[in-house]
Amino acid sequence: MATFISHSPAETEALGESLGRAAEHGFVFAVSGSLGAGKTQLVKGIARGLGVTARVHSPTFTLVNEYGGGRLKLYHLDLYRLETAAQILSAGVPEFLSPDGVTVIEWPERLDAGRWTLDAGKARRVRIEIAGESRRDIVYDNFGA
Repeated sequence: MATFISHSPAETEALGESLGRAAEHGFVFAVSGSLGAGKTQLVKGIARGLGVTARVHSPTFTLVNEYGGGRLKLYHLDLYRLETAAQILSAGVPEFLSPDGVTVIEWPERLDAGRWTLDAGKARRVRIEIAGESRRDIVYDNFGA
């Protein structure tokens, strides 16, 4: 595990960009943090690191946003509104756990509501903690990014 101290959204995006550059086919980033912690900022950086040029925004109401055009396809999931295994299944979440590209899951703890787990070989965990108005402590699996 590694820790990165971010003092701005731009710094959070920069870390995401380095994670995206190092990402490999089939990676699933499980990004945890409270509301407003900067999860979507990190995803914007991951997208940039993958070469995605589309505008990235939170899929809170659509559940999944798909972005192509980069070296790998990016699937961005927000599980905040899902509470049960039945909801996770009906939303099609399990298919994104072994992606044809890279998946980023915001609120991955919602998977605990069901029987789904992340492949230890491809899962990369990121936890963003609000440590102050302009400080985020980001703890992540260090895989060479």
